[in-house]
Amino acid sequence: MDGVTKVFLTHLHSDHIVDLPAFLLLPWSGPSERGVPLEVWGPAGTTEMMRHLQETFAFDIHVRRDLDEKVSAKGIEVIARDIQEGVIYNQNGVKITAFLVDHGAVKPAFGYRVDYAGRSVALSGDTRPSENLVAFSKGVDVLIHEAIDEVSLRKLVPSERLFRAIVEHHTTPEQAADIFRRVGPRLAVFSHAQGGPAVVDRTRRSYPGRVEMGEDLMVIEIGDEVVVRRRGPGPLR
Repeated sequence: MDGVTKVFLTHLHSDHIVDLPAFLLLPWSGPSERGVPLEVWGPAGTTEMMRHLQETFAFDIHVRRDLDEKVSAKGIEVIARDIQEGVIYNQNGVKITAFLVDHGAVKPAFGYRVDYAGRSVALSGDTRPSENLVAFSKGVDVLIHEAIDEVSLRKLVPSERLFRAIVEHHTTPEQAADIFRRVGPRLAVFSHAQGGPAVVDRTRRSYPGRVEMGEDLMVIEIGDEVVVRRRGPGPLR
């Protein structure tokens, strides 16, 4: 977290933004003492949300910046941008393209494609099957896509109304397999995947390509080979 100065939001559901105060405050007032503004890109409402976050923590910011620790005034500034589909970042050889996805009533919701040094990664964000995602992600080295396992979800959500709403806004493993076939990534990785290994198993029944389940602190190295390094010993190739 300490080295993060740029954040890209796919949509403004609470489970995707609840850690933003930590990104804003802790690296600024902690040992790393962030000395540059936090930059945030996201859908309509992002700029207003970040302004209100600073207002919410105005007391803490005032004390730490002006009275007590005297930490960087620049480091608690926020540069927020409400984005539209297209290239939203193009610096130092890194190009980031936002594309619209379909997350039901949550509009707009975005995925991102990152291109650098001839390599590419696409991130779906939350979405049900999206033709636009397929178009923007064609031929990427790595596609990170969400999925949901209805069996696992049913155990956690007894309400039929809520269960149906969740399933209809996300992608099943079988639908993900079809997306992977059409996009053709060298590696497909699941994120935001309720069901864990069951999602991968169901996907592999109809998709012959390489599929992995994402996890915290996973590192993916993209070169002539795509190497996945997990927290345990040894890489997966």
